[in-house]
Amino acid sequence: MFIVVLCTILGLMHLYLWKRLVKDTTAPGRTRRLLTVLLIALAVLLAATLIGPRMLGLRESAWLAWPGYFWFGLLAYLFLTLLVLEPVRLLLRSWVRRGPPAPEEPSTDPAERGTDPEPSGINRRLFLARTSAVAAGVASVGLVGVGAANALGPPDLLRVPVRLGRLDPAFNGFRIAVVSDIHLGPLAGRRHTERIVRMINESEPDLIAVVGDIVDGTVAELGAAAEPLRDLVSKDGTFFVTGNHEYFVEDTMEWLHELERLGLTPLRNEHTAIRRGAAGFDLAGVNDIAGETKSDGPDFERALAGVDPSGPTILLAHQPIMVAEAAERGVDLQLSGHTHGGQMWPFHYVVAGVQPSLAGLSTVDDTQLYVSRGAGFWGPPVRIGARPDISVLTLESGS
Repeated sequence: MFIVVLCTILGLMHLYLWKRLVKDTTAPGRTRRLLTVLLIALAVLLAATLIGPRMLGLRESAWLAWPGYFWFGLLAYLFLTLLVLEPVRLLLRSWVRRGPPAPEEPSTDPAERGTDPEPSGINRRLFLARTSAVAAGVASVGLVGVGAANALGPPDLLRVPVRLGRLDPAFNGFRIAVVSDIHLGPLAGRRHTERIVRMINESEPDLIAVVGDIVDGTVAELGAAAEPLRDLVSKDGTFFVTGNHEYFVEDTMEWLHELERLGLTPLRNEHTAIRRGAAGFDLAGVNDIAGETKSDGPDFERALAGVDPSGPTILLAHQPIMVAEAAERGVDLQLSGHTHGGQMWPFHYVVAGVQPSLAGLSTVDDTQLYVSRGAGFWGPPVRIGARPDISVLTLESGS
C-alpha cells in the first residue's frame, strides 16, 4: 500500500514537472516529444530504483540506485522551486496577457509548412515559462550538488557535555560515542563503515552506542560492508539497538547474530551495568517500534526491570518519540537517531511534526534526550540543512 501511494505521488510530481518544464516551454513538435520521453524514462528509472531491490536483489539494483536516487533528490527540489515560483506567475498574469500570442501549432499540410506567420515581439508567456524553468533548474542542481557533498562527505564530530544529577563523580569525563543511521546499502558500502569506525576510534570513547539503522539489506549482501565494525575500540564495549530498517529485512535475527560476531552487544529490551569500582550506571536498550510487526517490539518494563534507582539510567532507543515512555519510567538520558535531522530541508518540518526533537540535546519532563542526525542517509544521497554527525557525549555529575 505504501508503494502504491508513493508511486502515485511521484507520478503526479512528474506530471506537474512535464506541464511546467516541457509543455509550457516548448511548441508542439519534436523537442516536446523528446523531452516527454526523457521525463517518462526518468519516472521509470525512479520506480525501478524504489521497487527494484525487492524484485532484483540489492547488488543487482546498485547500478540503478545512483542515477535513480539522484533523480529523486532533483525531482523533489524541482517540484518545490517551481511551486515557490507559482505566485510570481500569478502576479505576472496580466503582463503576460498584454503580450503577443503564443506561436500556433505548425500545420500538418506539407504544402503549408513554412508559411505560418511569426508573431511579432517576444511571447511573454513562453519567456516567463522558460525563465522559471531555468531558475528552477539552476537552483535545484545547486541545492542537490551541495547536499550530495554533505551526504557523501565525512560526518561532523560533535562533542557535547551532558550533566546527570545522579551520576557518581567517578564517571566525570566519561565519553559515549553515539552513532546512528549508518544505512549501509547500494550507495554506502565498506569505505563508509571504515571512515565511521576510524572517526569513532580517534575520539577514544569509553563506550560506543549504535542506535539503529545500520543496514538496508541482508547479511549476504552487506556483510562485507559491515565487517569493519569489528575494529571499534572502547573501554566498556559497543552496544546496539535495532532501528526500523533492521526490521525491513527478512531475517532480523541473522543481522543480530552477525553484529554480535563483529563485537557489538545488542540490548534487546534489557540492560547492563557500567561500573567504575563501586560506582555505576545502568545502560538499557529497547527494540524499535517497527519490531512490533514481527512480535519483537519495545518492552520498557523488561528493559528497565531491576535497574539501580540510586544511579542514573541511560537508554538507547532508535526513535526519539519513545522518550515519552522513558520519561514516565524515570530514565535520565535517552540516546536516539532516526530523524536524520530532517535530511533535506524543508522536510525538517514534516519530521518535527511527528518527533519531539530533530537533533541535539533537549529535555522531556525530567528526561534528557539526545538525537543524532545520523552518519549516513536514506534515499537520495543529499543532506541540506542537516549534515551527518557522530557525537561524543561527555558525562558530568551535577544538575
